[in-house]
Amino acid sequence: MTDQRQQFTRRDALRLTGGAVGAVAATGVGAGASTETVRANVGYDTGSARRATLDAASEVLYEFVFDALTVTISPSALDDLRARSDVRYAETDVEVEALAQTLPYGIDRVDAEVAHADGETGDGADVAIIDTGIDRLHTDLSANLGEGERFIAGAGLPVTWQDNNGHGTHCAGIADAADNSQGVVGVSTQATLHAVKVLTGTGVGLTSDVAAGIEYTADQGWDVGSLSLGGGDSAVLKDACTYAYDKGVLLVAAAGNSGPCTDCVGFPAAYEECIAVSATDRNDDLADFSSTGPEVELAAPGVNVYSTFVGNTYTELSGTSMSCPHVAGAGGQLMANGYTNTEARDRLGSTAEDIGLTSNEQGNGLLDVAAALGLDSSDDLGSSTGASGGGTAPTATIDGLAERETSSPHAEFVVEWSAHDDDGDLDTVDLTLSDATAGGTEDTADVDVSGADASGTTTLKAHKDDGSGHDYDVDLRARDANGNVGTDAATVTESE
Repeated sequence: MTDQRQQFTRRDALRLTGGAVGAVAATGVGAGASTETVRANVGYDTGSARRATLDAASEVLYEFVFDALTVTISPSALDDLRARSDVRYAETDVEVEALAQTLPYGIDRVDAEVAHADGETGDGADVAIIDTGIDRLHTDLSANLGEGERFIAGAGLPVTWQDNNGHGTHCAGIADAADNSQGVVGVSTQATLHAVKVLTGTGVGLTSDVAAGIEYTADQGWDVGSLSLGGGDSAVLKDACTYAYDKGVLLVAAAGNSGPCTDCVGFPAAYEECIAVSATDRNDDLADFSSTGPEVELAAPGVNVYSTFVGNTYTELSGTSMSCPHVAGAGGQLMANGYTNTEARDRLGSTAEDIGLTSNEQGNGLLDVAAALGLDSSDDLGSSTGASGGGTAPTATIDGLAERETSSPHAEFVVEWSAHDDDGDLDTVDLTLSDATAGGTEDTADVDVSGADASGTTTLKAHKDDGSGHDYDVDLRARDANGNVGTDAATVTESE
């Protein structure tokens, strides 16, 4: 690692999940003699079934208000509960996965900056980031932070909901980074962010933990729950979503990173209580990793999204995890203006922009924050170059791109680039080489620059040998001292 960015593998970046509320850590009185136990979620309809569950449990981990328990229990006792007619479900607890891989072009593309210019900031809304936590010391987030809570044990952190992964902090910045003339800016800029830490530092968790975090969000009376995580179907997770939605929470969830595929939206996004969000790139094409299906309701930018990261830093990540908080931030804008969760959901769908994808890919269309707020964005071109912190945005240009002859089995590409900034405060130029077919970052380079003009030649290397005819994408980003960003992109084909 040559810089402060966390380098996610595709597998690691997809494994962000869980958290829970209402832990009681009680010991059951009727646990069986066997030492083998499993962690399970049990939904019950009667007091008798509840008592039977408590008696059979060796430990009670959570008791939910929607008549469910998470317990450790012997497999045979769990089978006995499944046989009861007054037990709705008795399921083993399983892992869920966070849905991120490895500028804020997305903020401009969804016309959030038009809302900002009109004074729409999300002030008054409460947005819960149900994830790995939030970096409480980040200068782009600290002004907007409210209360937080942790629903995983043993993290050993000085602040219980502090992010020790980066995923939650990245999502928080997309939804609601402050407009403070530095770094990045969120879709909302003055909503109150709440960290609901349901995922560990390695980005994993259990469905009961996620369910508990959702229940907690509803019980606090917060407006939006942002869920950049996913996994398999779970009855306790479904119950939690129903409970929160009925209490007025707008639930937004990442559709999943299983693409290319059809009818493959994960959970909780596939539940009717959640807005399922797919991912698009800067050209409004469907991201190749994005899950699709009839449950998809909206699309939002999710490829190489630049946002806040742990350690008061910034980085790019890709995934439907990044698409989700774009919509969550927009939901916060609407609910700050008095919309209910159902009204906000309808409004986001009815004002979305048709970008020519199928309904299973884009749902109602690409998120349009300005249109949802009734603002005119017809003069905004939706380009990936936008000002975020004062002054004008720089321009970035790929002047030349060619494969370099080498004896190495790995392809190398030489990029000639230039950048210009009318304000004369260029700061960095970043380059990224990614696999155009399979997705994922192959190589990155960061160059410190200054002044009004900069140029250079940078070599990027593919880390695998895919043979001739394979396509790679090169993304160039120039950033100035105020956080304004200009971008360019090109595709190159590997020769023999």
